Amino acid sequence: MANPSLFRTLAGALAPKADTRNEAGGVAYSLAPRHALAQYAATGCLNQNYYASAEDQLQRVLDLCESVPADFIARTAVHCREKGFMKDMPALLCAVLAARDAALLETVFDRVIDDAKMLRTFVQILRSGVTGRKSLGSLPKRLVRRWFESRSDEAVFRADLGSSPSLPDIVKMVHPRPETKSREALYGYLIGRAHEAAALPRLVREFEAWKAAPQGTPPDVPFQMLTALLLGEEQWREIARRASWQSTRMNLNTFARHGVYSCDETVRLIANRLRSEEQVRRAKAFPYQLMAAYHMVTPAVPLEIKEALQDAMEIAVSNVPRVQGKVVVAPDVSGSMHSPATGHRQGATSKVRCIDVAALVAASILRQNREAEVLPFETKVQRVSLNPRDSVMTNAQKLASLPAGGTNCSAVLADLNARKVCADLVIYVSDNESWMDTPCHGRFGGSPTATMSEWTKFKQRNAAARLVCLDIQPYATTQASERKDILNIGGFSDSVFKVIAAFAAGELGPDHWVGEIERINL
Repeated sequence: MANPSLFRTLAGALAPKADTRNEAGGVAYSLAPRHALAQYAATGCLNQNYYASAEDQLQRVLDLCESVPADFIARTAVHCREKGFMKDMPALLCAVLAARDAALLETVFDRVIDDAKMLRTFVQILRSGVTGRKSLGSLPKRLVRRWFESRSDEAVFRADLGSSPSLPDIVKMVHPRPETKSREALYGYLIGRAHEAAALPRLVREFEAWKAAPQGTPPDVPFQMLTALLLGEEQWREIARRASWQSTRMNLNTFARHGVYSCDETVRLIANRLRSEEQVRRAKAFPYQLMAAYHMVTPAVPLEIKEALQDAMEIAVSNVPRVQGKVVVAPDVSGSMHSPATGHRQGATSKVRCIDVAALVAASILRQNREAEVLPFETKVQRVSLNPRDSVMTNAQKLASLPAGGTNCSAVLADLNARKVCADLVIYVSDNESWMDTPCHGRFGGSPTATMSEWTKFKQRNAAARLVCLDIQPYATTQASERKDILNIGGFSDSVFKVIAAFAAGELGPDHWVGEIERINL
């Protein structure tokens, strides 16, 4: 008989060997170039995060674009804009296409560069030279002119917000051809050149007249155009009454400072707007944006409005899947998860941390799957008692307040294996930067990650189980190698829940998330 110490059966021994190290130094699996680009596109905000600088992320994305076909870049740009609601990354991918495949840029331009902020970001990135050119070039200029031509005079005027470049700067760059007297006057007005004042669009004339004598109801323009003027409480209330859903969410404290909430009717109007299902969906609100608004409101904001934010949260997470069978969700509460979810940028750093997003996802899944087991982890699993009847916001706050430690992704599966738990779906929400469970390399050259080894053991009891690794940071490694029963996905928006639900029901193809992107019709 052969030596049993050499040839004993080891659970998890046949798991694939790790092929790289992650940013934290732990062993990991590399994502394929298409998958890595999708990950960066869905989570990257081109800001400094816990393990990588903004410059590192930019270079990584540019390198990945060199490794994938141009049509996949185009599909990824559409996906991360239409499904992930991202801003900088889809504009960057369009700028890459401008240098690589002009025809594909023209195909996706209108779907990706769909508002003035996206237009300014696209022009800024293109002129920076990082994608290989510093001038717009003939085709991008034509596409930008088409952007102006497809919008009304009023829409162009309302878009005149922001700088570096401003909308007037872009008008000077591309020289859009006015088709009407009013558009000709508007372009002259925007760039500070001589124009026929009487030919200006009605809203512009009303705005200029009101600036000269700011009395009574202000014109229906973005309130940012009015804030340099001295406005009274009633004028601020009128601004609040007309504000969009997103503008309302972002300016609740501003309204409080200007006395908007002294009118009960206005308070009810704002609260009803915030909790309107139609407006929440139309605004494409990130659940974490609602969490940020809830945490940042001052005591001067009425309770009715704070409760409306919680109602809006319930709507924003309603895409969370109800899964047949036992669900385990594991939010990462380690130290690296306490960094800002969208990274550090001077003057624009989000107060929402990665741990807040992870806790929010876990609480949302628990709300829809009330028998789910929630196992927060860092160095080890943290035991916590959550009531699925509590609001998503309440449970998320409880999870986010847990003590932090190192990152040990395998701790959750090891705990389930030790207790011999049976489950159908395990969902990790993490930055995947596990390092405390890195095994020593054996004599035969390389080992699986501890997470993959524990998953192999788990599958011996749960043959049909599936594993989802939801990554909320832009890194190109994972702790669980992609295969039929394992899904690696990234993102902040509630659209990831749809993919998870399809995967749990066995409705995704073998290429999973990347396959969803590749099926986007151009």
